[in-house]
This record gives sequence, structure tokens and C-alpha cells, in this order.
Amino acid sequence: MNAPEIKGYCPGALRPMMSGDGLVVRIRPYNGRLSRVQTKGIAALSLRYGNGIIDLSSRANVQLRGVTLDTHAPLIDALRDLSLIDPSEAVESRRNVIVTPFGEMPAAAHALTDALGQSYAPALPHKFGFAIDTGPKPVLQTAPADIRLERDLKGELILVADGMSTGKPVSVENCISEALALANWFMDTRSTHNRMAKLLGDGATLPDGFNTARQTQTYAPVPGPTPQGMIAGMAFGQVTAAAFASLGDIRLTPWRMILMEGCEHVPQLDSLITDPTHPLLRITACTGAPDCAQALNQTRAFARHLAPHLKPSQTLHISGCAKGCAHPKAAPLTLTATGNGFDLVKQGRAGDTPAASNLTQNDIIKALSHAP
Repeated sequence: MNAPEIKGYCPGALRPMMSGDGLVVRIRPYNGRLSRVQTKGIAALSLRYGNGIIDLSSRANVQLRGVTLDTHAPLIDALRDLSLIDPSEAVESRRNVIVTPFGEMPAAAHALTDALGQSYAPALPHKFGFAIDTGPKPVLQTAPADIRLERDLKGELILVADGMSTGKPVSVENCISEALALANWFMDTRSTHNRMAKLLGDGATLPDGFNTARQTQTYAPVPGPTPQGMIAGMAFGQVTAAAFASLGDIRLTPWRMILMEGCEHVPQLDSLITDPTHPLLRITACTGAPDCAQALNQTRAFARHLAPHLKPSQTLHISGCAKGCAHPKAAPLTLTATGNGFDLVKQGRAGDTPAASNLTQNDIIKALSHAP
């Protein structure tokens, strides 16, 4: 079996990625928000230049699928008219910013976006990112980010290097300059490392001042009402263009859910999940075959067959290959596609040593019934 190809970068709009169903064009909404005009515009462009399928990523981005080499350029022009395109590919690659949908600091989000667009900004690795998690309680600690703005146990701002249980006190006035200083420290120290937690895990020592205890996240995202509006889930973070056009003003999240601002009732759309106990909310699955050229089997259709057999306590990751793109971290239960079924990995990643190999659907259903 050939090993899956590691691209080493996430797709963008200006630098899309070829998949089995065409180019994947990732839109990075500014400050994690899309206006009603932008949601309707993205939906229309998905139908005109893609295949009408829209994905929500774990980095709170929106992906259009099925774009061709011929339709990419006019798509970018149209997205630029919607104020959704960065001035260059270099700026786009640096602007990996996830913003909490609750109690955020708009000025800080704008300032960080502006700073990352300047010529003096460090040329960070493509997957290196920031999280502005400045509500009263953290909600983004499981989201992929390397430098985080959070609040400490007293509610004061702290700067956190991913992988650490402590952070550095900062102020509203200096938090962005301190975040960039930490990014520059990473670049000066990293050698071949591309992520902050791995660098620190291998023994690098942070500059002085990172000794204030951070909070531990207790928030578990589920569909339902919030002070800002209604949260709705989507199976595997995928939605049709028609449904996306109906969402109005939205905030993106890294949970493959959306927050509909000012909304009291979720529209009745087939793509939306409003039941917080729905088993598909506990299954993460990549695109799979045939839409991903590297996938060795279908994933999402298979996930729908398995969902009724999932216990309320279980979460499941289904990966079309050993890369585990949809969930790079360890999961309690992971199914990795092979040429002869699926491997079952317990408490690990898609590419880890399996507890059982080449399982059929009936094998997996039996394994789920015996797993905690």
C-alpha cells in the first residue's frame, strides 16, 4: 500500500488544493464572521464555479469544493468583490486566526489581522495559527492554534503558548505586539519544528513571564441557544449551497458548527442538526473516496450506517487514509480505511498501530458494542 501524500500545508483561496472532486478553495472569513450578503454570495459562487458543496473546517474556515482550473480565477475575482480575499498568498498563509464566537475582542481581532498582513510579520509555517479566546471562559482550547489569547483565573488577559498550562499577563493595548513577539521567538527557536506545542514538548524554554495559571476549558459545544444567537451543527461540517444561502449573518466555529447571529429559531433545513444528542455530531469523518484521491474507502456514507450503533458515550473518527486530516489528534476510537476494510485504532491517531485490522461493517458494529 502506498503511503498517503503529505502536502504540508492547508488549502487557501489563493493557493487551493487539488482533491478527487476538483480544487478545494478555503475561504478564511475575517474575524470569524460572514455577513448575510457574504453567505448568499458564497452559496451562489459555490453553485456557479464549484459543485454546490460547502465544508466547514476545524479552523473555522469555509471550503468550496469542485472548483476547476478554469473556474478558479473568476471565483477569486468574485470573492474579492465580497471582501474575502487577502492581498497576497503570503498574507493569506499567515492569517490563521480563530476567534471565539462568544465575548470576543473585535479590536484585538482586527489588530491581529492587520499585523499579520504587514511586511514585518514573521513568515510562519503554513499550519501555525492564533486563537482569540477572550470570553469569560475558554472555548477554543481544543481548536488548532499555537498562540492563544485567553483569560486567567481572575479574568485578566494572558498570552498562552500552546502546550503550556500557564501564560503571560498582557493588556488590551499590548496583547497583539506580545503575540507577535512570541511568534518571532518561535521562528528564532524552532529549527525544523512547525508547531508550538511540539517545540515546547521537545524541551524549548519560553522567555520569562509565562507563569500565570490558565483556565481549563469545560465548555462542550452543542446545538442550541446562546446569548449571541442559535448554534446549529452539520453532519461532518458539510452543507449544501442552498442551505448555506439561508443562514444570514453567521459566526464560524472550529467545531464544524455555525452560530446564527440574533437568531431565535433555527431554520428547518436538511443540512442542519439541532438535536444536541444526534449521533452524527459525535462522528468526525473526512471527505473520503471518491472525492479525495488519497482515500481508500468511503467514509461519510459509512458513518451514517454506523451512527445508530454509536453509544451516547462514544465518539468516533473515520479517516479515508492514515493522514487523519479531519482529526489529526488522538481519538478514543478511530477507523482508518485500508484496501480491505478498516483498521480500528483505540486512543490514537489514524496512522497509529491498530488494535484490529481489515474489519468489515459487521465487525465494526460488534466492536462498538464492546467498546466503552
